[in-house]
Amino acid sequence: MLLPWLILIPFIGGLLSWQAERIGSQVPRWVALLTMGLTLVISVQLWLQGDYQLLSADGAPRWTEYYFVPWIPALGINIQFALDGMSLLMTVLTAILGILAVLSSWNENQPSQGAFHFNLLWILAGVMGVFLATDLFLFFFFWEMMLIPMYFLISLWGHKGSSDKKHVSAATKFFIYTQASGLLMLLAIIGLAVAFYRGTGIWTFNYDTLLQAHTVLGPELQFILMLGFFAAFAVKMPIVPVHGWLADAHAEAPTAGSVDLSGILLKTAAYGLLRFNLPLFPEASALLAPVAMWLGLITVFYAALLAFRQTDIKRLAAYSSISHMGFIVIAIYAGSVLAYQGAIIQMITNGLSAAGLFIMCGMLYERLGTRDMSQMGGLWKSIRFLPAFSLFFAVASLGMPGTGNFVGEFMILFGTYGNFKLITIISVFGLVFASVYALWMMQQAYYGSPKTAERTYKGLDLREFFILITLVVLLVILGFFPQPVLDTSASAMENLQTWYSASISTVRP
Repeated sequence: MLLPWLILIPFIGGLLSWQAERIGSQVPRWVALLTMGLTLVISVQLWLQGDYQLLSADGAPRWTEYYFVPWIPALGINIQFALDGMSLLMTVLTAILGILAVLSSWNENQPSQGAFHFNLLWILAGVMGVFLATDLFLFFFFWEMMLIPMYFLISLWGHKGSSDKKHVSAATKFFIYTQASGLLMLLAIIGLAVAFYRGTGIWTFNYDTLLQAHTVLGPELQFILMLGFFAAFAVKMPIVPVHGWLADAHAEAPTAGSVDLSGILLKTAAYGLLRFNLPLFPEASALLAPVAMWLGLITVFYAALLAFRQTDIKRLAAYSSISHMGFIVIAIYAGSVLAYQGAIIQMITNGLSAAGLFIMCGMLYERLGTRDMSQMGGLWKSIRFLPAFSLFFAVASLGMPGTGNFVGEFMILFGTYGNFKLITIISVFGLVFASVYALWMMQQAYYGSPKTAERTYKGLDLREFFILITLVVLLVILGFFPQPVLDTSASAMENLQTWYSASISTVRP
């Protein structure tokens, strides 16, 4: 019964936050914080009590926790949740970043605090559903559900320095991109169920059953259905050339929205590729692998170039996040357990470091009233502690040894090299580009001469310090002691590799 509570608690907490504003404007914040704290406790309990090192003989997933209740039996749709090492790590990440998202907006004087936290918690509930659902119709339900509160979060509580028109425009662009690609995935889900019914006489949306669908699909149909899933995940990651919505969405989103968007929502796409694309359509995914990896490589360099050209520090962080997602795409299609585990580590560490960068951007804006780096400079001595944290997140994002980001990138490069040497060699230079825009950001914002009259700004308070030091500690722990995370994800990644590698072994870039 713990699995449905991981989704129900944020749902219920959102409703309570909405109504708690009648008691006082501060109460919704406390309700939201306690809600995500309880969610984290349940996630950690599942981690401690479960055995996540189970291997299967045929490569199919081995679930440590499972929950099933009939929903619409006539249509083969059920409320079906399951947990293995990969989904567990994503739920823990969601709970941690959910707490930090609430704390990061604690002092923001947002109108309608109850409605704000209602939308924030329902985003997190939808994300939990995406990570746990093993009925494809239910997965699509949560996939679409998390878009609606994010739309309202951006359009109603967007960047204070922008007009309402910009908020709505960015939110609408986000919704159109993700909704249109999501409809393609819905068509692919229905097409998969219909094709499986015609081949076997079984009508179902059950993930475990549909893992056998590729044996009754023709190669052309399998490839077309796979593209429907891939389109939705590619837009959400996002990868070039379907990345146009992300920078505007980040620029206009409140700090809590950016934390959820970069730290969690983008990771649902990488999770979707690992959980659905590769196992459901192994042969078609193997055929797409070279194209997908080259798109990932282009994303690494193109997004890094766009990051370097930004003057808005939050847009720079947004393009930085896109660039690092390119490495994850490369790892996902490498067909190697080492690369898969590197992708999991990179998803976690990128979520943490990107969240740190966006929280830092919000703290800077609160003090300076601007995010324009051309109006900054010389801030190292003007704000206590914040520049040092910014430097840490900058070097973490470029993969400095001692941080979890380095572990993830190192494993991705070594895991990819065996089958895709040229792509691996070229992608190494993407790390150089990352160091350029990260250090350029530090130079523009914190070093050099002040662009305005020199003054001292308020240093970090206890809440802000706690948020940033938590992220620092987690990244350093993952940098020096990644083994617990690797042990948790190992069997899930080995099962995936067993299922998929036979198909990709004959494909070369």
